Amino acid sequence: MATRFVQINMKAHDDSALGRFWAEVLGWGVDSEAPGVTNLEPLGFSYPDPSAVCIDLIARPEPKVGKNRVHLDLATTSAAHQAELVARLKGLGATLADVGQGDVPWTVMADPEGNEFCVLEPRPLYRDTGPIAAVVVDCADPAAMARFWDEAMDWTLHEVTADGARLRSAQGVGPYLEFVRTPDTKSGWNRVHMDVAPYRGDDPAKEEARLRALGASDPGIDQSGIHWRILADPEGNEFCLLSPR
Repeated sequence: MATRFVQINMKAHDDSALGRFWAEVLGWGVDSEAPGVTNLEPLGFSYPDPSAVCIDLIARPEPKVGKNRVHLDLATTSAAHQAELVARLKGLGATLADVGQGDVPWTVMADPEGNEFCVLEPRPLYRDTGPIAAVVVDCADPAAMARFWDEAMDWTLHEVTADGARLRSAQGVGPYLEFVRTPDTKSGWNRVHMDVAPYRGDDPAKEEARLRALGASDPGIDQSGIHWRILADPEGNEFCLLSPR
């Protein structure tokens, strides 16, 4: 048994407006499965597929507090493309952001609701990922986080160092999942988090038990009104275990 990384869940004050922003950024299609929910995926995409990690925007009233612990890195193909993308993003409503990055070759920005993301300088590693180069998770121990997610999902571990770790779909397509060592600690629930799903035919209760045995825990959230399960990884980052797909 294993889960697969199917989407990012992003809370939003205005899911429709923020969804339009990210759809323009990524060149993706927009749909809505229910009021207060905006779904983004590539045009012609058959969900789920490892070639992309989709985005669900969920309307919530709580304010954003502090830097998100999960963010997106966008890929570029040249220095000119990076500059053009930054300019286009500003025109769509994004702003430059300072998270203490100093003098770096990538550009840190924030979307219209303040969610941080990076526009990377061109890197050969991300030449075939699509518009999202990586989903990046801040953490205290990248190696431990990589061990957990390597066993939790059917993704392949590509690199582990003292300061970071990287996984990608075993099919070698789509974005990377990266864990980066940061000094700040988690505080409150994550406004952006991962959603994973078992394969069709798998028993979700058994998959939940397997994830708990690997180190997942109960985040202490009322789950009486939902049909999926909310768990937390070994550093307390919430993630959703969806129905088998």
